[in-house]
Amino acid sequence: MSEERRLFTSESVSEGHPDKLCDQVSDAVLDAVLAQDPRGRVACEAMVTHGKLMVAGELTTTANLDIPQIARDVIREIGYDREESGFNYKTCEIVTHIQKQSPDIAMGVDKGGAGDQGMMFGFAINETESLMPLSISLAHGLVYELARIRKKKELTYLRPDAKSQVTVEYVGGKPARIDAIVISCQHDGAVSLSQIEKDVKNILIKRVIPAKYLDDKTKIYVNPTGRFEIGGPQGDTGLTGRKIIVDTYGGYGAHGGGAFSGKDPSKVDRSAAYFARYLAKNVVASGAAYQCEIQVAYAIGVAEPVSVMVKTLPYNQAKDAALVRVLRKLFDFTPQGIINYLDLRKPIYQKTAAYGHFGREGFSWEKTDAASKIREALSEITSDPQAKKGSFAIV
Repeated sequence: MSEERRLFTSESVSEGHPDKLCDQVSDAVLDAVLAQDPRGRVACEAMVTHGKLMVAGELTTTANLDIPQIARDVIREIGYDREESGFNYKTCEIVTHIQKQSPDIAMGVDKGGAGDQGMMFGFAINETESLMPLSISLAHGLVYELARIRKKKELTYLRPDAKSQVTVEYVGGKPARIDAIVISCQHDGAVSLSQIEKDVKNILIKRVIPAKYLDDKTKIYVNPTGRFEIGGPQGDTGLTGRKIIVDTYGGYGAHGGGAFSGKDPSKVDRSAAYFARYLAKNVVASGAAYQCEIQVAYAIGVAEPVSVMVKTLPYNQAKDAALVRVLRKLFDFTPQGIINYLDLRKPIYQKTAAYGHFGREGFSWEKTDAASKIREALSEITSDPQAKKGSFAIV
């Protein structure tokens, strides 16, 4: 009997994509607040279109901000610095509409409760060193490297907007090969499609995709429409929070629906999702599972979660129930407990707003420093020999 084969696809977008531009503006405003006022409350949204950017939301803070200048700095850093790219940080119109947080919401947050109801998911899988799904890890890598090539002027025809898509073929539940790669990159009008295709295949893909996953059946699509000169805000309207699957696990793990960017850590949409990722990653790193998905859910104004769920592969219902007990015993799931544990009241968020919030070094929720205590606590309360031996440990 042949092993099961299946395909799974994830996408990513570059920092110059209109939605990602908005995410970065929103998080740059958040960072500016936290740099001056670590307990500031921020819910900041942005919308960009041809020649215009609007920043709106609720800020309760003592910080003194120049929001238009913050936005222009982000746009410049991304690379929209000339009219030829279709958007220019110097000349675009920026409008702001800012008010204070609703006192009805503040009542619950002030006493340590969650800033809203909702459910959040965290996920980890032993497919890559970062314990992320291979498809989203490679999709991020492609657009990140494409931006690096552009900024280093290795390929001078590149402009900031870009997308990637990677399809992984699984055999017997394990990644075996890359079946398809899609790259769409904004370019100037002088370059030919054949030149872009040659550079993408010979420079970009060779740098990012491990050769062991490529074969003569791998399909590579470069700018499939034939042209991508008009891009960025000139080609499409962008909004904060519209790339939530790109931001998380590329569709491999579940998503509760809440966006991250522009929200201070009192919003459990962000902080609890980061915490759930931290816990899931440490469960996998402990050897208790090959794959782990964790859900937490909150009621507005209530500190303790209304539910915590753990689902692992290989599936074992008793082990999953034991992991819930272990995690609830070892960790504080209240919003304030999460903020303190992960040290979230710092201006760290603009860096998260492109190329994914997970699977990257330098963030507290990516550490695996709790793996050993989870393994020890689980072994004390379960008779599952796999949990005791750590037979699904990282290899």
